[in-house]
Amino acid sequence: MNLPYYPGCTLKANASHFEDSAIKALEKLNCQLQEMKDWVCCGTVFSLSNDDLMLQLSSIRNLLRAEKQGLNELIVLCSMCYNTLKRSKDFITDDKEKLEKVNNFMYMEEVDYKGTVDIYHLLTILKDRITFETIQDKVKKPLNSLKLGAFYGCLLVRPKEYAIDDFEGPTIIEDLLSALGAESLDFAYKLECCGAYQTLTQKDVSLKRSYEIIRSASRAGCEAIVTSCPLCAYNLDFLQKEIDEEQVDFNKIPIFYFTELMSIALGAGWSSKWSELHFVDPEQLLRDKHLL
Repeated sequence: MNLPYYPGCTLKANASHFEDSAIKALEKLNCQLQEMKDWVCCGTVFSLSNDDLMLQLSSIRNLLRAEKQGLNELIVLCSMCYNTLKRSKDFITDDKEKLEKVNNFMYMEEVDYKGTVDIYHLLTILKDRITFETIQDKVKKPLNSLKLGAFYGCLLVRPKEYAIDDFEGPTIIEDLLSALGAESLDFAYKLECCGAYQTLTQKDVSLKRSYEIIRSASRAGCEAIVTSCPLCAYNLDFLQKEIDEEQVDFNKIPIFYFTELMSIALGAGWSSKWSELHFVDPEQLLRDKHLL
């Protein structure tokens, strides 16, 4: 199975372990990510204004170029890219006037955007096309001893029209982790915002939100948190240094991308390079659980 793939900026930089582990894990499932050509940043924002087209241009440019390459769908790993691309598509495609204006802005692209490319998050592909049952059958090293908390944050389930699962009670990440053999533990803050948009301007907000999320997961018995969002991964992982300095009752825990755990469970292994991109080193936990 070949999957047309939009990576986004962060997966080529600070979250390269997200992309690398996805490629390795999917190879074990006889799937290959085929990166689209000439992609650009998705823009990472979505305007709340009804007439603001400028913030949609970066996303629509990617969809136009995908159409030009003959693609009718794009698979996305990053929660932010998924949310931005999907919402921009619907914002523009269903309005002829907006569609015409956007194409006028992008006159140098040589072809017009028509709105024929569908956006899917990898998690939905794993669930609906590959199936969790198939994944379970291909597990080589079950994650039996790991107690994990799935963190959805904002962008996989909000707004509800774009949620990849039940927006109030999603289980898609937990279902995947269960297929990999792990124990998924529910915790109260799994749908909360980590404060990523405030990290630069109001870092105290991000610190407070991240602390509450991690504390909630730890109190529920989670040994690590699993996410699909590079912004969430950064806040929940790298802010633990400052949280630990401020909170006397704080215990650091690793933050994983779901694809890293897939790679281990499916027999593709773990790379020490991935550990270098974590603040809280996950290798000690993985060794303690006899997964490395």
